[in-house]
Parts: sequence; C-alpha cells; structure tokens
Amino acid sequence: MSKFCKSIGEGSRMVRELFVMAREHAPSIIFMDEIDSIGSARMESGSDNGDSEVQRTMLELMNQLDGFEASNKFKVLMATNRIDILDQALLRPGRVDRKIEFPNPNADSRGDILKIHSRKMNLMPGIDLKKIAENMKGASGAELKAACTEAGMFALRKRRVHVTQEDFEMAVAKVMKDTEKNMSLRKLWK
Repeated sequence: MSKFCKSIGEGSRMVRELFVMAREHAPSIIFMDEIDSIGSARMESGSDNGDSEVQRTMLELMNQLDGFEASNKFKVLMATNRIDILDQALLRPGRVDRKIEFPNPNADSRGDILKIHSRKMNLMPGIDLKKIAENMKGASGAELKAACTEAGMFALRKRRVHVTQEDFEMAVAKVMKDTEKNMSLRKLWK
C-alpha cells in the first residue's frame, strides 16, 4: 500500500479524484485490479493493525460506489484472485451488483494452452501434452505457462537442447505443489 498512498489521506483523495475524472470524461470505465489490496475485510474495532490508511481508502471507495448511479455513463470493474478476503460491505448489492467467475480451463483448453506456450520450445518427439494437461486438473492458464517455463528450465539445467516428457512431469509436480496450497481458496468461489 505504501506505493499507492504515501501520506495520510492520499489514498482516499486519489479514489475521489478517480471517480470525478470518470464522471467528467464519461463514457468511461474504472478498472481496479487486485481490489483485495484495499478491499480486504476490516479488523475488529480497536485493533491497531497499521492499515488505517487502507481502511480510509476503502471507506472512500464504498462512499463513491454508494453515490454511483446505474444511469451514469461510466462503469466500475474490479478484479481479484482473493474474493475470500474481501470485506462483505464492499461486496453488498448496490456496490457490487454482479460477480462473474472466470473458471480455470477444462482438459481440452489446458491442452491448447500448453500447445501455445510450448510452440517455440524444442520438444522431444512424442511428448504427450494431452497427458500433461490431464495431470494439471484445476490449473490456471498462468500455471500451465509456468509448467512450460519450468520444463524448459529443467532441460537447461541438464544442459540439454530438447525438453523431455520427464522435464514436463517434474515441472508439473513443482507447479501443482504450489497450486495445492491455494486449493482451499478456489473452493470459496464455488
């Protein structure tokens, strides 16, 4: 948050100015990526968690959303990977009217994504990308790309010019190990 607001009140001022600018330049869209950085659940009152500026910024955002009318010619879009930590007051109807989940790709789509990210790799003949895709059930596009990158790194570390099925299998194990830590978060979306 220190990069977002360097002094007290700056975050809330920036939110106010953003909404003023959107109204003045309508039609417009406000896109807030990683809204969880300012919209996470507030702590119990009286706790000193050092995030009072973040809370002021979120309160200003909620005030601006409360004053937002559907007839306005601007829209507010928010994105997060961590809906589980967002403050319910931010998510209530009237502030956030629609929640749209973008699920992770199915097996066929995972195979297509692996083909895209391995297209420029020097693969050994016979690599079974379909099997790799099946072994990455629940993986995101970013995780599939990471598996391709890791497979290439395994080959480079062994000073080989070709990526093998074993390189992919080790890469999948590494990427999916990290993914398992976050599986409980994904269940909250369902």
